[in-house]
Amino acid sequence: MAAAAGGDEVKLLGVWDSPFVNRVQIVLNLKGISYEYVEEDLHSKGELLLASNPVHKKVPVLIHNGKPIPESQVIVQYIDEAWRGTGPSLLPADPHERATSRFWAAYVDDKARMCCRLGHRGSPSCSPARPRRRWRRQCGPSRRWRRWKARSGNAPGGSRSSAATASGSSTLCSAATWAGSW
Repeated sequence: MAAAAGGDEVKLLGVWDSPFVNRVQIVLNLKGISYEYVEEDLHSKGELLLASNPVHKKVPVLIHNGKPIPESQVIVQYIDEAWRGTGPSLLPADPHERATSRFWAAYVDDKARMCCRLGHRGSPSCSPARPRRRWRRQCGPSRRWRRWKARSGNAPGGSRSSAATASGSSTLCSAATWAGSW
């Protein structure tokens, strides 16, 4: 890996299973920037994390020469600007394509946040079955699709052929999208 520009000190505070931390790690590796990874325990947050991100107290946080930068999208943009001459550019040169890239990054962030939050089982208010049901309701296939699949014979207990039911189905997704996933 290439060293950070001018002997800069770069630290990344994160947890191994966070998609937002993984995004920053991918960008740092893509740019060839050497960094120190500091694993955080989110149940007992360290002083460095609390001092670096006092507002949200979340990871990822990039610390570049003692200056903290929180939030993965902000970090990615900072890396692209601070190390402009190192590695490939992360965003396209065309303004429209750059805006489209930022739109999709924000869209993925919203979906990842919702699914991570709904899949969290550590909350005392959640029984083990509740997060799965909420995830299925908000991230998974629609109820109409699940009923159609059960009636069509693609699920245990179904007896009709899928071709006969597909023509009368008014689901929001196509059969090819969800085939075999439930």
